Amino acid sequence: MKKLLWLALVGLLTVSLALGGCTKEATKIRVATDATWKPFEYVNEQTKEIEGFDIDLFKAIAEKANIEVEFINVTWDPLLAGMAQGTYDAAISSISITEERQKVMLFSDPYFAAGQLIAVRKDNTTITGKASLSGKTVGVQLGTTGNIEVNNIAGATAKLYDDIGLAFQDLMNGQIDAVVADNPLVLSYVGKNFTKLKTAGEVFSAENYGIAVAKGKEDLLKKINDGLKKVLAEGIIETLSKKWLEK
Repeated sequence: MKKLLWLALVGLLTVSLALGGCTKEATKIRVATDATWKPFEYVNEQTKEIEGFDIDLFKAIAEKANIEVEFINVTWDPLLAGMAQGTYDAAISSISITEERQKVMLFSDPYFAAGQLIAVRKDNTTITGKASLSGKTVGVQLGTTGNIEVNNIAGATAKLYDDIGLAFQDLMNGQIDAVVADNPLVLSYVGKNFTKLKTAGEVFSAENYGIAVAKGKEDLLKKINDGLKKVLAEGIIETLSKKWLEK
């Protein structure tokens, strides 16, 4: 009887070890984000948690790809520098895919189409589009595609901000003439301050957001792309757009 009981216990142990061996441990990664870019990534003042469109998207990708994520809140320039140096495994922060950035970091497949848009005060009648920014002081976030675009406008002066929210605050206070930023962000700020702000002209650039991955981490890039394909097929962009962009 004791022998039979012993054999049964050994059998159960063998089965449990075999089942445990079938479960793959999640890959743990550090993901940088500049949580000042509402509604894509920002710190919720009540919960103190980072949330937004991009955060929800990466969480969904991580679930599909069996990835465990630690989000690191870091300002924009150190984020880009950190990705170039391999300080972070990945970054999601409304990052436009550009040739220059592709030289120092990998990118996932695109997940969102964006472009630059101008915000001005409600009473402004002189700025009607990109060309009329010449001779004006324009708020932009340092190191962004908005910064690059304004630098390329003859006669325009770019005023640099680490936090784009401060640029919009200065615009409403009359300290700068306009703000140039990604269209979803501009529309969000204008929508929340419609008595003080409006958009000027049309979107004047075409760019795509991608998830940045550190050079040398091709395996991680493949996992992220595989997870991204699955959530895109399930219609996550439409779901997140309704949740975050249509408020």
